[in-house]
Amino acid sequence: MALPSRTIEELRAPAERMRVVAEIAARHSAEVDREGRFPREAIDALKAERLMAVMIPKRFGGEGLSLLEVAELCTILGQACGSTAMVYAMHQIKASSLVSHGGESQWHAGFMREMVAEQHLLASATTEGGIGGDLRNSICAVDVKDGRFTLEKDATVISYGLYADAILVTCRRAPEAQSSDQSMVVVRRGDYTLAKTTGWDTLGMRGTCSEGFRLVSSGDAAQIFPQPFSEIAAQSMLSTSHILWGAVWFGIAADAVARAQAYVRAAARKQPGSVPPGALRLAEVVAMLQDMKASVVAGVVRYEAALDRPDELSSIGFAVEMNNLKVTTSQRGAQIVTHAMLITGLSGYKNDTPFSVGRHLRDITSAAIMISNDRILSNTSNLLLVSRFDTSLVN
Repeated sequence: MALPSRTIEELRAPAERMRVVAEIAARHSAEVDREGRFPREAIDALKAERLMAVMIPKRFGGEGLSLLEVAELCTILGQACGSTAMVYAMHQIKASSLVSHGGESQWHAGFMREMVAEQHLLASATTEGGIGGDLRNSICAVDVKDGRFTLEKDATVISYGLYADAILVTCRRAPEAQSSDQSMVVVRRGDYTLAKTTGWDTLGMRGTCSEGFRLVSSGDAAQIFPQPFSEIAAQSMLSTSHILWGAVWFGIAADAVARAQAYVRAAARKQPGSVPPGALRLAEVVAMLQDMKASVVAGVVRYEAALDRPDELSSIGFAVEMNNLKVTTSQRGAQIVTHAMLITGLSGYKNDTPFSVGRHLRDITSAAIMISNDRILSNTSNLLLVSRFDTSLVN
């Protein structure tokens, strides 16, 4: 198994900056969750610490951080506020599409330099009324005339759409194109209008403000990615989504376990010489957390090993592994947080104790339906009809 290109020990400077942000995010997390509002303070801090464009290559002014490094940043933030961490992860997923597919396009290269200078927040519009979460099909189409485009989309979800500086929108390549013949377009604030169509009063991840909008936009045709969206999805978006989401869920789970450990330690101090009832479950849940961490890191290793091989990134085997990463980490995260609540008991169930894992539990339940696990398993089952699964330990 190949090692990641850079190690955790090399992350010190960005990780230190993220810990500053995490303190701010944690301070406001309860209020963000209770009011279902955008985590403005934490996002402003991310921009102030210049953490928005860390993945952009150095030749465009960024820091060129690897996916492992960005995943670690998502995990740090996930331990403080699940909503803020998910906003940051979704932003970085969009940044990864620019990094992987925008470098040879003059417009997109210029936009990456602008991202670094302005610390833009990127959002995504991939879902659509009539197709739901099937991001590999579109009803709307981009229409290009005389070097300009127009695009209208009934997006059922644009997370933090009202607060983004730019939105990456999927659509059919042209009005006459098939639903699966898609493009992706960068629309900057000022290029588009948003009319709200649905709200976001949810169980968890309340601060992502994932409302629905009717998006109407226009701009320079150069804002359309030169590659078809099928390549973007297969070669960067699928893997970065599942890895960075997994990193956020790992952060949420890790903080829940830390609270469970604090609870058990407090119980041990009250009864010196005896083992608290939750100690055995604590040992069990730490092992589960270790297993989840291994899955996320293995996903990064697998991605980095395939990074310079577009055929491998587009292969059925790679897609199956990334699909499985999403399903397993989303399930494992929920199991871990539930386990932490069993350890902490009523103190973890209540919202007003230092051991509370209520917000963690509500946030982590979104993992299984954030692109439904059932939809992913259905896709994987079809792929396995025509492909072998990996039976080796080291490849």
